[in-house]
Amino acid sequence: MTEAAELPQAPEEARTVFGEFFPEAVRYAELLADVGVKRGLIGPREVPRLWERHVLNCAVLSEVVPQGVTVCDVGSGAGLPGIPLSLVRPDLKITLLEPLLRRTNFLQEVVELLGLDHVVVVRGRAEEVLGKLPAVHVVTARAVAPLDRLAGWGVPLLRPYGEMLALKGDTAQEELDGARAALSKLGVVETTVLQVGEGVVDPMSTVVRVEVGESPGGVRFAAKRAKAARARRRR
Repeated sequence: MTEAAELPQAPEEARTVFGEFFPEAVRYAELLADVGVKRGLIGPREVPRLWERHVLNCAVLSEVVPQGVTVCDVGSGAGLPGIPLSLVRPDLKITLLEPLLRRTNFLQEVVELLGLDHVVVVRGRAEEVLGKLPAVHVVTARAVAPLDRLAGWGVPLLRPYGEMLALKGDTAQEELDGARAALSKLGVVETTVLQVGEGVVDPMSTVVRVEVGESPGGVRFAAKRAKAARARRRR
């Protein structure tokens, strides 16, 4: 049996990015490297590159998230990008949305241990919570699904004129080009591929920004939301 990989010391960039919440970021990285690996939330081979590839890679998403908004992290998994984002940005109200029980258990433990009062954990799929959770300004996601499918889950959760920020890899532009027809049907009015994290991560993190107009999700999801709202009023 091989020994578990050891978590490297936090790089200096982490101190700069997380500031006063650096100790909490270290604790989170330790939990990922230990409990996260044991519970199968992250692969053991990821531990040596946990800071650069996962924690900091997600934290720099904060560069493109507006001040004081509501955020839903779809398919949050082990809390990436939601937990690093919450440590950098205590001004945000963040919902970590995840369908699997073992993952939501881990997320709840992390939120309580780190004292993240501005973060809530919800177990469920995006399509199940539509109309049950308040619509948000920003949806975030990382390595959840191809962009067209991801948008089908995330965009309907947005408020009018909200945006989805998806962390993607080298093929982000190709994915975006292939998803344009699907995005248009979902009420998307503008798309951009951005690079964030200059001087913090190398390579920089790639983000696909998808902005919606007054009808997030298009006509089909507007009808679903209206139906859910009527059901809430009858209760």
